[in-house]
Amino acid sequence: MDFGEAAAVIRSALDAEQLCLVVGACIVRYEGRAASKLSEGDRLLVIKPDGTFLVHQGKGMTAINYQGPGAVVKAEATNEELVVTAERSKPMREVIEAHFKRIDFAQSFYMRDDSKLKLFGSERELAKLLAQDLHLIEKGLVPVQEESSLPKGAIDILARDALGHLVVIELKRRDAGLDAATQLARYVSELRKRKGEVVRGILCSPKITPNALKMLEEKGFEWFKLDYEIANPSAKIRGLQKKQKMMTEF
Repeated sequence: MDFGEAAAVIRSALDAEQLCLVVGACIVRYEGRAASKLSEGDRLLVIKPDGTFLVHQGKGMTAINYQGPGAVVKAEATNEELVVTAERSKPMREVIEAHFKRIDFAQSFYMRDDSKLKLFGSERELAKLLAQDLHLIEKGLVPVQEESSLPKGAIDILARDALGHLVVIELKRRDAGLDAATQLARYVSELRKRKGEVVRGILCSPKITPNALKMLEEKGFEWFKLDYEIANPSAKIRGLQKKQKMMTEF
């Protein structure tokens, strides 16, 4: 494909508000908050209908150069190269120029997408499921409310144990590290100051790092192994038996 044909594909895609992909050898220049130049190499250029402009290399997930939505994209061809530019004026002027010295592929696509991401097995969903049967963690646990807001975050599940002590339950859908243990400790500390009573802490996750487990033990907190599976359209916690009433429902 020659440069003129590729430019025509890009312009047509922009007019029709279609996704456009261009593959070839190019040099990339950027001017704006700083200035940069990416030497010639094989690249994938992605141009989206909203003006998003992404230059990808052959490896890695992240674009090596990009403009966000709202960029004005133009394509100009000569006998020697195809120059595709993406320019934004706000909050400051930024320009990316992709100088293609060879075109291997250029095509546009109409993409239909409802733009709604359905996430199954989020921490909020798992917390709601777990609150239905806290006996899975410990007999006598009764949820006070599923979430309690604090100045620096929100408790996933707030419960009382068989002795009437408050229990902060923090849930992580992936391996829990020191940050999760620190978060639990902060919530317990804030709640102890606010309530002036005994407050326990339990961290629930599929796995936990040795350092995080050590920190929990030092502070007198506990860890519960959360065993769950994700399915469409819901998640399931293994061992969950029944739906408990909330304390406010008694």
